[in-house]
Amino acid sequence: MAKVLIAFYSRTGTVEGLAKAAAEGAEGVGAEVRLRRARELVGHDIMSSVPGWKESAEAMNARYPAPTLEDAEWADAIMFGTPTRFGSVASELKAYIDGMGGLWAKGALNGKAGSAFTGSVTPHGGNESTIISLFNPMAHLGLIIVPTGYADAAMFKGAGTPYGASVVSGNPPSGPTADELDVARFQGRRVAKVAEALRAQSNRTGGN
Repeated sequence: MAKVLIAFYSRTGTVEGLAKAAAEGAEGVGAEVRLRRARELVGHDIMSSVPGWKESAEAMNARYPAPTLEDAEWADAIMFGTPTRFGSVASELKAYIDGMGGLWAKGALNGKAGSAFTGSVTPHGGNESTIISLFNPMAHLGLIIVPTGYADAAMFKGAGTPYGASVVSGNPPSGPTADELDVARFQGRRVAKVAEALRAQSNRTGGN
């Protein structure tokens, strides 16, 4: 079975919802999944200044370990999830990716599947640009990028993007809709199937 790492950052639980749906999709086609939440980079004083941030972070950190380099080496596929931050990836998740220099140097992630999903408050809050911004480090790391495309009926319900699942949460956040969760589940299935095919091909060719 394919092994899928879902490394995400979520402040309010909205992106966590997509991550859990992606895990359901991957597990539904037989994949083994590790869900990991990137940790905050700011101090408790700043977190405490935003109502609910500290409490939400502590609750999610109790549910999910932090992602490690070992997780990335273990996986056949890596799915990155992040809220938009000015149209790009959140610094908490980017710090995890930036720590992969050693894996990059030895080509440890070459040939694995890679994919991304995101969320924003408003319809034009940067969902597409955030996912596409993650394609750059995935390419550098040697991952084979797996977008959602329009390869499932879920993609024609007005939710998600052809690049990856997304959520428009509103403010205060209302969480992913049923259609947005369907896209994430499809993305999890698609990534797991591609990862399994890539692993099978690598086994047949001896990794060449």
